[in-house]
Amino acid sequence: MTDYQTIQTQKEEDGLLTITLSRADVMNAFNARMMHEMVDALDHADADDKVRAIIVTGSGERAFCAGADLSEGDKTFDYAKRQGEASKRSAVNEDGSIDWNSEVLRDSGGLLTLRIFNSIKPVIGAINGAAVGVGATMLLPMDVRIASENARFGFVFTRRGIVPEACSSWFLPRIVGISKALQWCYAGEVFPADEALQSGLVNEVVPQKELLDRARAIARNMTQMSAPVSVSLTRQMLWRMLGADHPMAAHRVDSRAVYGRGRQSDAKEGVNSFLEKRPPEFSDSPSADMPGFYPWWEEPDFN
Repeated sequence: MTDYQTIQTQKEEDGLLTITLSRADVMNAFNARMMHEMVDALDHADADDKVRAIIVTGSGERAFCAGADLSEGDKTFDYAKRQGEASKRSAVNEDGSIDWNSEVLRDSGGLLTLRIFNSIKPVIGAINGAAVGVGATMLLPMDVRIASENARFGFVFTRRGIVPEACSSWFLPRIVGISKALQWCYAGEVFPADEALQSGLVNEVVPQKELLDRARAIARNMTQMSAPVSVSLTRQMLWRMLGADHPMAAHRVDSRAVYGRGRQSDAKEGVNSFLEKRPPEFSDSPSADMPGFYPWWEEPDFN
C-alpha cells in the first residue's frame, strides 16, 4: 500500500522516516484505514535498511490524534451494528453467543501498538497537540515521546463507556506506574504536557516550533554512531524483557546476542574504529544480518 489517504510519509537522507497523521480537518481522528496505512508504513520502514529511525507526528497545530473517529455515533464501538463491519459480526454464533476467542474481536488500536512494539527501528513520538484515547495509547510502545507545550493527553475510555485499549493495560503501568495509570484511566480527564512530563509519560516538553527539530536531533543521536543491527536487537531485548519473570531470561538473550554479534563484522569495526579514533562504518544490515537466534521469543521453550 503506497497510496495513503490518512497519513503522509517523508524519508530524509540521514535515514529518518517521518509518518504524519493527516486528517487535520477531524483532528487526525483514528479509523481503520489509518491503522492499516500506519502498519503498512512500518512494514516498509522495517524492510528498508536506509531507514534508521521513525518519527510519528500529527498534521496541524491542534492535535496529534484526538482519538477514535466518532462519526458513527453511538455505533462507534458496537461493531456488530456498524456498516462495513461484517467481519466483526462473525464472532457471534448462531445461537447469539459470542466467540470470545475469535480473532475478529481484536481491536484496531491494539493491532497498531503491537506492530509498533515489533518494530526493529526506533520509534519517536512527536506530540504536536491533543493526544486522546487511541491518540494517547498508540504512543506507549514508542521509545521516546517528545511533547510540544500545547500537547494534552487523555485516557478517556471510562468517560466513553468503554475501557483502555491498544494494549495500554500492559504498557501504561510499566511507563508511569500502576497508581498513576489507574488514576488517569479511572478519571478519564485530559491533562497538560507538564503533568505528562512529571509522570514520565513524555521525555521532554518543548516549544511547538522546535518539536520536529528536537525529535530529529534525538533520532540522529540514537542512530548515527550506532550499528543498525545492534540497535534493532537492543530495541527488542529491552522491550521484551519487561515481561520476563527472572533475570535469567535476560542473561540467556544477552549471552546469545553478544556471542552472535561478536562473530560479525560490526563488532570488529566497532573496536577498530574506537582504537583508531575515527567514526565507525558499520556494514551489517537488519534485513540480512540478524543473528541466527533471532527472533528468540518464538521458541516454544524459551523462558
